[in-house]
Amino acid sequence: MLNTSLINWKKVDGLLPVIVQHAQTSQVLMLGYMNNEALTKTINEGKVTFYSRTKKRLWTKGETSGHFLNVVDMSLDCDNDTLLILANPIGATCHTGEDSCFHQFTQQATSHWTWFAQLEQHLAEKKNADPATSYTATLHSKGIKKIAQKVGEEAVETVLAAVSQDKPETLSEAADLVYHLICPQNLDYSHKG
Repeated sequence: MLNTSLINWKKVDGLLPVIVQHAQTSQVLMLGYMNNEALTKTINEGKVTFYSRTKKRLWTKGETSGHFLNVVDMSLDCDNDTLLILANPIGATCHTGEDSCFHQFTQQATSHWTWFAQLEQHLAEKKNADPATSYTATLHSKGIKKIAQKVGEEAVETVLAAVSQDKPETLSEAADLVYHLICPQNLDYSHKG
């Protein structure tokens, strides 16, 4: 829990710089500013809310686009005058439609593994789609046992392709295996089915 009493509001003239970072990929998404009211609203609602220096009012990121930044964690820096927020973005963060306001830099410097977090996010969104048009939604509707069965099938198929030294088939089956391993990450385990 963030100890807001440590914030040095006087040092920042009442506007705390806030860096927002993707909670899963660590990609820097944007920079904004919060006054005490914006910070309180962010803490209470779990969605990043800034103070607009140009409009002179609070604005919740995503209030018009639906592209909210859902707070995962928050931490002050060593001087208690800058806030880092880890967030899960819903949709693009930048008004240009890019994932990050720093997209010119991050497209070139993105880690080779960020695709994995992006795939996880994509599958999490697909699980609530119409099962008639989404294999992921169909798989989720059948429950964890069906997903586990598919993991087993794809593992066997991957091994068989590797043993036969068929590189294209091995890559294809390995991709299927990764997909089925990721699928249950966002499954609701609160009920059986």
